[in-house]
Amino acid sequence: MLRSPGSVPEAVERARRVAAEVAAPGAGHTDEGNWPAASLRALQEAGLGGLSAPVSAGGAGLGLRALAGVCEVLGAACASSGLCYGMHVVATAVIAAKATEAQTEEYLAPIAAGEHLTTLALSEPGTGAQFWLPQTRLRRTGDGYVVDGGKSFVTNGGYADSYVLSTVAADPDAPVGQFSCVVVPAGSPGMTWTGGWDGVGMRGNSSRQVRLDGVRVPADGLLGAEGDQIWYVFEVVAPYFLVAMAGTYLGVAQAAFDAARAHLGARRHEHTGRALAAQPLLQHRLGQLWAQLQRTRRLVHWAAEEADAGGPDALPALAAAKAEVADCAVGIANEAMTLVGGIGYRGRSPLERHLRDARAAHVMSPTTDLLRTWTGRALLGVPLLAD
Repeated sequence: MLRSPGSVPEAVERARRVAAEVAAPGAGHTDEGNWPAASLRALQEAGLGGLSAPVSAGGAGLGLRALAGVCEVLGAACASSGLCYGMHVVATAVIAAKATEAQTEEYLAPIAAGEHLTTLALSEPGTGAQFWLPQTRLRRTGDGYVVDGGKSFVTNGGYADSYVLSTVAADPDAPVGQFSCVVVPAGSPGMTWTGGWDGVGMRGNSSRQVRLDGVRVPADGLLGAEGDQIWYVFEVVAPYFLVAMAGTYLGVAQAAFDAARAHLGARRHEHTGRALAAQPLLQHRLGQLWAQLQRTRRLVHWAAEEADAGGPDALPALAAAKAEVADCAVGIANEAMTLVGGIGYRGRSPLERHLRDARAAHVMSPTTDLLRTWTGRALLGVPLLAD
């Protein structure tokens, strides 16, 4: 097990090796609906499990810029691997934000050591895109809490060692709209996984549903104070999640662009011997894709840096970054398929996988439309959750 990386370039370089040696060779197998266990294990063995864990717990203590870079190289190799790893980093950041000594010992130290995988469980069947309004209930008991409810679209579902859940606040006198976060170990009695994941794309992420029936949570399982969930969602979850997803889908866009560029550079018409690369129209269209990819990448990296620095434009930048990446990934993958032609349209080609994976960027909450609205609200000084 390597020590945690000490800088953003070191973290990205380690991820690049894992992407080339493990994630990319296994991408086809993962796309058949298999959770990318080898990729996640290789990332942990490379010292990247604790990317967002504090240095005091043995982690790297790196922020959003590192997350963007790591997820980008993983997304280009295997989008499901990027998504699964990104959700682990987001959940780690949530645990670390207000971690107690007990939570550091039980969760953060093993995460940093590459011995523990965590993930988020926020979405619910009845809340749609409004993942910040859980219906899952939290009740106090003499020695802790009890959770009842259900979660959906839990990435790494059934494979993670712990799950960060959002719940209605336990305090019966709490104001309406007060919610809490807890961390629940895998295998807790009362946790029941249902169904499987058979999505159009991102087929290896094991996005499953879980029932929570009387799941007991010790007092140390509460993250922060009761009613802190909204703070966690918008101060920790949203920045880390948006950057993880933006980075991953940026990688998908890069991979689709690379496929189109390689095809145009190598392909010749048999009857004339003329290379596709010599055709001005194709040169023009590839140039447009490159420009779109580069300006989107710079927005993502700048947004991450702005948020790391606590800059005034962090919120609109982060919201716009994921929205722009969604347009970029879907647009480039679709155009690349057109440029490559029938060869790319063959079943289970890498380009076909990129096209399917990219489409999830628009529908994964916060959706692109919601993010556009949040961007405008942030710029106008209007609360994000305004009616």
